[in-house]
Amino acid sequence: MNATTLDTARIATDLSALIRPGDHIWWGQATAEPLTLTRALVEHRHAIAQGGRLGVFVGIGQSETLQPAQADVIDFFGYAASGPHRQLAKAGVLDIVPSHYSHLPGLIRERTLRADVVLVQVSPPDEAGRYSLGLVHEYIPAALDCARVIIAEVNPEVPWTYGSRHLTADDIDLLVDAAHAPISLERSAPGPAEQAIARHIAGWVEDGATLQMGIGNLPEAIVAALGDRRDLGLHSGAIGDGIAALAEAGVLTNARKTIDTGIGIAGVLMGSERLRRWAHRNPQLQLRETSYTHHPEVLASIDKLAAINSAIEVDLTGQVNAEVAAGVYVGAVGGAPDFLRGAARSRGGLPIVALPATAKGASRIVAQLSGPVSTARSDAGLIVTEHGVADLRGKTLSQRVRRMLDIAAPEHREDLERQAHTLLHQCGAVFVAQAGTA
Repeated sequence: MNATTLDTARIATDLSALIRPGDHIWWGQATAEPLTLTRALVEHRHAIAQGGRLGVFVGIGQSETLQPAQADVIDFFGYAASGPHRQLAKAGVLDIVPSHYSHLPGLIRERTLRADVVLVQVSPPDEAGRYSLGLVHEYIPAALDCARVIIAEVNPEVPWTYGSRHLTADDIDLLVDAAHAPISLERSAPGPAEQAIARHIAGWVEDGATLQMGIGNLPEAIVAALGDRRDLGLHSGAIGDGIAALAEAGVLTNARKTIDTGIGIAGVLMGSERLRRWAHRNPQLQLRETSYTHHPEVLASIDKLAAINSAIEVDLTGQVNAEVAAGVYVGAVGGAPDFLRGAARSRGGLPIVALPATAKGASRIVAQLSGPVSTARSDAGLIVTEHGVADLRGKTLSQRVRRMLDIAAPEHREDLERQAHTLLHQCGAVFVAQAGTA
C-alpha cells in the first residue's frame, strides 16, 4: 500500500477491519511515533471506534497528533505528559499511570496494562527479510508479544538497527508505506547556566566511564563537554545527537565497559538525521528493551556508571520532583530512580541530578517540593546546578541542607536558609549554621 496525505481514509478502512471497540493501542514514543498510522487513527477515530471507545497509551510527545478534543472517542492513559502531550494533562483528559518506567514491560506482559494493538514504525527489511524497529525498543517488544494485532509503517529514513527484536512479514497484520519523515529533534544551543552545569559534571566523569543521559538540551550540553575523555561507554534509555558526535570523534568506544564490551546500549534514539545516519547498520550500537536497559543488576554490574538525569525541583534534603510544575503534570517518574540506584551500586558510579538553579526567576532548589517525590532523598547522590555540586551521599539532613544552600541561586539563599530551620525541625533534626561543622 502507498500511503499518501490523500489516502488516510483508505488506511482508516484497513484499521477499522483490525481494531475493535475497546482496544488499547500502543506505539513508540517521541521520534518513534508512526505518524502515518497515528494521524489516520485520530482523524478517522469515530469510524474506527465503531460507536465504542479506544484506549491510547501516551508516552513522551514530540508531535501534535494527540489533541484534547479527541477524548470524545479516545481514553488517554500514560506515564508522561511532556511536550505537546502537556495539553492533554491541562485539559484533564490524560489518566496518569504513576509507575516506574522500568515496570512497564512487566505490567504489559502480566496484562495489567493491556496492549491489544501496536502501531510501529519500522525500517525497510534487510537481506533476511527482517524489519528493524529502527528508533526504539523500550516497552514496545513487550507490547508486540501481547498484541492481537501488529500494524507497521515502513519508513525508508528509519535506520536498520541491531537489537533484541525484529519483525518479519509474517508478524505484521497490516503494512503501509510511510507518508512522513521520522520526527527529528534539533536541540538549541546551550545557555550559560547549562554550560556551567556541564563543566561541573565533566569534572567528575573519568576516562572509561559509561554514560546514561536523560533527554533535553542539558544532557546534550553535558555530552559536548566530554570531548576530551577517552573510551567512554554508553548504557542509556534515550540518546541524542551528542552521542553520535562522541562516537564519531573516537571518544565513545565502549572499550572499557564491564558488560557489553565494545557495544553501546540504548532504548530509543531521540535526535536528528545525524543520529539516524550514525545508527544505521552500526553493530556497535544495540537497542534493547527497558527490562534490560533499566535492570538493577545490569546497572550495578557496570563500573563507573555516570547516571545523569534532570528534575523540575529538588528540596534541601535531596528529594526530587520530576513530574509536576506549577500544578500541572508535565513529566513522568521515568527511569531516573532506576539509574540513580544503579549508579549508586556501581563501582565508581555517579548518581547525578542536574538542573539550573532558577526558572523564570523562581528557585528550583526549594525548602518544600510543590509536586510529588519522584526520587526519594535516600536515593540522592550528586545534585548539580550552575553554582556547583552538592554531594549528598552519606550526609546527614543538616549537612545536606548546607550543601544544597551552597548550590542555590545566591539571591534565594537567605530565604531558603530561613525556611531550612522549620524544615529540619519538622524532620526532627538540628540545623548546622556553620559550614565548617558540616
